[in-house]
Amino acid sequence: MPTADASASTAAADWHQCRVTLPAPHNWLVLDLTAPRPEEWARSAADKHFTAGVPDEWRTAFAADVLWYHDVAARQKALCAALLTPQDGGVAAFYCVRELAGIPPESLRLDILRAAAESAEGPFFRPPEISEVELPLGAALRMHRLEPTDPDTGDGSVLEGVAHYVLPRARPTALECRLLWRAPGLGEELGRMADELADSVRLV
Repeated sequence: MPTADASASTAAADWHQCRVTLPAPHNWLVLDLTAPRPEEWARSAADKHFTAGVPDEWRTAFAADVLWYHDVAARQKALCAALLTPQDGGVAAFYCVRELAGIPPESLRLDILRAAAESAEGPFFRPPEISEVELPLGAALRMHRLEPTDPDTGDGSVLEGVAHYVLPRARPTALECRLLWRAPGLGEELGRMADELADSVRLV
C-alpha cells in the first residue's frame, strides 16, 4: 500500500516483488491484489474516492470499473497495479507491472523482444513506435501504440498505451510495465508519466 510523507509530492507503493513511485499519489488508487473479497474492497475504495453528496450510482459504477481492472491484474498475475483516478472522477489510466513468464533464458535479449513486438498482430491505427531505452532496472524496449478498444464494433474508440519491456540486470526475467488509457489528447502527458513510472520500478 502507498506510504508517503505528508509533505511529499510522491509516494512509494510496495507490492510483493516490486516498488513503484507514483507521481501525485493522491490521484492514484493502488489495487489490493491480495484482498480476499475483491467486490467488497472495490466498493470500499469507491466510498472513499467520492466526497459527500455524490450520487450513489456514481459510486456503484466506479466500484464496477475498479473491480474490472482488479480482475484484469489478477488474471495477469500482476506484481503490482494502480489506477489513475482523480477524486470524484472516473478511471483515467491503468498501470500494471507483471512478469513475462515462460521466456527461456537464451531469449532474454532486447533484439528478440523487439522482433516479437514488431511482428505482433494488430489491428493498430498506426505501426507501434518502438525504441530501446536504459532504465535503472536494466535495458528495456519502449513501445507506444494505439489500437481500437473493440475492433469488431468499429465504434472508433481508441486505447492508447506505453509499455516498457524490461530485462532486469539483477534477475534472469523480463517485466512488462504498461500504462493504458482511453482519454484522447493526453498521449504526450501520459506517455511521459509512463516513462517516469517505468524509471521508478525496483525489484525488492
